[in-house]
Amino acid sequence: MKPFFQPVAGLLLLAAFAFAPAAVVLNIGDSLPLPALTMDNVSGKKITLSGAMGSKGLLVMFSCNTCPWVIKNQEVAKEACSYAQANGVGVVVLNSNAAQRSDKDSRAAMKTYAEAQGYQWPYAVDDNATLADAFGAKSTPECFLFDANQKLVYHGAIDDNPDKEGPVKVKHLNAAVEALASGAEVTNKTTRFKGCGIKRSAP
Repeated sequence: MKPFFQPVAGLLLLAAFAFAPAAVVLNIGDSLPLPALTMDNVSGKKITLSGAMGSKGLLVMFSCNTCPWVIKNQEVAKEACSYAQANGVGVVVLNSNAAQRSDKDSRAAMKTYAEAQGYQWPYAVDDNATLADAFGAKSTPECFLFDANQKLVYHGAIDDNPDKEGPVKVKHLNAAVEALASGAEVTNKTTRFKGCGIKRSAP
């Protein structure tokens, strides 16, 4: 997928390298990375991905507070997370913007944001973008759905209209959750997603 920013000068080019994602590519059928890694939830409690698993699986969504793509998709993201929970799928939303941790993606700002949005699921700090690197996550929002055996069954967008400039025709994530919950195979396993690049710290 082509990046949604175009570095045109030396400083921007350096920034692009500083924020470049890890070379990891998580493929369909791969295992949930770092399931026992302890993270800080905005509630003040420690969580792990394995501990957040539901009876049918786990949805991991990379997100943040300020990305325009997150903001325009916030309502459909919340609807998808609620739908996942209602179908026995645990939910964790991760903020991996390590380079903005002292600013608009700080722990305090995340807590305020989650409360304002009415999150009913963990919104956790991904310190140093450790999980984003392990997943090979590139942007916000970006979704990874795992089955009860912690195997990846879907990776991609929430729906077919991330721009929100018209009606949504296909709810990709909900369809994958529905298949997972019913014991059927997820037919559309990967979809194209759009979003802001995850702001990793400079090495």
